[in-house]
Parts: sequence; structure tokens; C-alpha cells
Amino acid sequence: MPPSGSDTRSRTPVIARDADAPPGRAVPLGRAVPPGRAVPPGLLLAVVAICTAVTVANIYLAAPLLPLIAHGFGSEPSALAWLASVSLLGYAAGLLFFAPLGDTANRRRLVGILSAAAALAMGAAAVSPGPVALACALFVAAAASVIPQLLVPLVAERAPADRRARHVAAVIAGLFAGVVAARVLGGLVAQAHGWRVVFVGAAALTLVLGLATAALLPAETRPRHSGPALAGLARLPQVLKESPELRRACLRQGGMYGAWSAVWTSLALLLTSDAYDMSTGAAGLFGLLGLSATVVAPLAGDLVDRFGAARVTATAYAGAAVCLPLFWLGGRQLWALCAAGILIHAALVASHVANQTLALTTTSLPATANTAYVVGGFASGALASALAGTAFTHGGWGGVCVIATVWLALGWVTAIRRST
Repeated sequence: MPPSGSDTRSRTPVIARDADAPPGRAVPLGRAVPPGRAVPPGLLLAVVAICTAVTVANIYLAAPLLPLIAHGFGSEPSALAWLASVSLLGYAAGLLFFAPLGDTANRRRLVGILSAAAALAMGAAAVSPGPVALACALFVAAAASVIPQLLVPLVAERAPADRRARHVAAVIAGLFAGVVAARVLGGLVAQAHGWRVVFVGAAALTLVLGLATAALLPAETRPRHSGPALAGLARLPQVLKESPELRRACLRQGGMYGAWSAVWTSLALLLTSDAYDMSTGAAGLFGLLGLSATVVAPLAGDLVDRFGAARVTATAYAGAAVCLPLFWLGGRQLWALCAAGILIHAALVASHVANQTLALTTTSLPATANTAYVVGGFASGALASALAGTAFTHGGWGGVCVIATVWLALGWVTAIRRST
């Protein structure tokens, strides 16, 4: 494979559609995907979505369990809020080193290896003797849980051009189902059996679903000598430099994801504090608000296919802006917190479907472009989450809302100024 994105584009056609271009102008990816085994497309898409839900849950399990983890380690929940950002940073690191391999490596083998590694790390988290050991295990588990970002480019490659966003949306719906499961089921199981049992269950599910997905993936013919393992990482700056559409997608989703991470990873701290005095299990039920994301995802995919990514993203940002005063009011009013939770998930998933579809179709190196996109989002989310934990300690829920507001504003303004 050529060392840079520009060399590749000179040899293969690319899906190159501006954010406002009609979807019908998209063309198939130049890199052909060998037919592989005769797995029905619907079955493969369903299995990929389920695997995505299970593996992405590993990243978010710590957030709803913070009160119980802190109690087990004899600490205050706010003092361990940084554990939630450790998982996000681990995922960002895994994306940098593993996700670009989707352009060159055998994805079937890579998915199997990463599934086993993530399962072992989650098992280590279950027996961690203290916060530092737990943080290390969560970092490794999250880094190995990049499997969804290896599968999304494959789904985009194999989808018909006029239904690409809908297929990507199906996987994203699975992703947000995993976020919901992490908060709801994780909170309920931890309340009944302890937080360590949650990590044991996550390890088992990750191993079983990951290996099953690897077995069903289509066979792929990859070059025997495709360059060093970090070649994809080395190509990231060039791919970003040559694609203003990719830069725009990264900046806008970074702002949106950071705003969501600030409020969502701090929610358990608010609900179990004196403001609401809920148990961990009851607080975990708030994850059901995330089901709005799984409902919105297919609709967002249709809208992107019809109207383009820019219009859908702008609408999502407008919806998120409405959420912020509701979240602030939610520090004292439960109905406002519920309404804001539903709206922020709808805005996040609509923006994600639009921006990720744009990122996957802007270059002939979709896995590398997807790496840039998701790393930017998770790095932004990790930083916002860490600052939100500190803000909650010193300024309460109002401080968290300030962090979310700043992130949303920066995401929109920097995307406009730097990508046009």
C-alpha cells in the first residue's frame, strides 16, 4: 500500500462528497472487498451491531459504578471521577494504534485477538485491589475495545452507495444500545451483586461475541507486505491535511461528544448526591434515556442519505443547545433532567451518523480517516469528562453544565473557522 493518502487517491476512485452534496453523487469505494463466505448481509449487519453494543459497553461501565467502586475502596465518589476519563483515553489510544490496521490487516484475525485481550483486561479489572490497578485494567480493556471502529468501515464499504448512511446508522444504534446497557444493566447488577461481578460478566460477553463476530466476518485479501504496523498512524496527518471535510467532521463531533461526556459521565454523581439521594441501581435506570439514540439513528441515516451531513449536523447542534439550560435546571428538577437526557442522546447520535458517514467517505483510506474522526471525538470527550469531575467537586452540577456549554460552543465555532 502506498505510504500516503495522496498516492492512494491517484490510483483508486474515492467517495468524495461535500457535506451539502446530494447523496446520489456518492460512488462506491475503489478498494474492492472480496466476497468471502456466503453470510447473509442482514445477519452480518445484525451480528456486527450486537458485537458493537457489547464491546462499547466496556468503555462506559465505570461511570455508573463510581459510587460503589469508591465505597469499596474507602474513598469519595467525586475523588474517583477520573476513572471514567481513563476508559475514554484508553479507547482513544487503542484507536490510534489498532483502528488504522483496518486498511491493511486481516480484520477477522484482528477482531479475535482484540476480543480476547479486552476480555482478559476486564477480568483483571474485576480483581483489582485498588484504584490504580483498576485504572490500568480499564485503560487496556478500553484500548482493546476498538472493535466497532474496525467494523464500521467494513459495513460502509459493503453497503450500497444510496443506503450507506442507513447501514452505518444500524451499527451506531448498536453502539448506543451498549451505552444504555452499561449504565442500566451495569447499575442494577452492581447494586445486587457488587461492581466486580459486572466486570466479570462484561469479560465473558466480550469474549463470546467478539469471537463469534470474527468467525462470521467475510474473508479478505490483504497485501502480504503492507508496510509497518504503525503505517496507518503515520498517515493520519496527511489524511487530515488533505481533507477539509474530515477536519470539519472531527471538530464538530469533538464538540458534541465532549458536551455529552461532561454531563453523562457526571450524572451518577448528581443522582447519588444529596440533590436526589438515589441508589446506584436507581441512578443506572437513567441510562434508559439513551434509548432515544437507538430510535433516532435509523432516521438520521435516512436524512443524511437524502439531505447531506451538514444539514443534519446543524440541526443536531441546535437540539443540543436546547438541552443545556434543561440540564442546568435538572440539577433541581427531575423532569428537566429526563427531558435533557433524551434530547442530548438524540442530538449526539444524529450528529454522529452524519459526521462519521462523512469521515468514511472522504478518502480512499476509510479506516485511517475513521481513526482520526473517533480519536478526536474520544480525546475531546475524555478531557471534558475529566474537567467535569473536577467542576462537580468544586462547583456542583452547575460547573458540569458550564463545561458542556463551553465544549459545544468550541466545537461549532472551530469547525466553521478552521474547516472552511
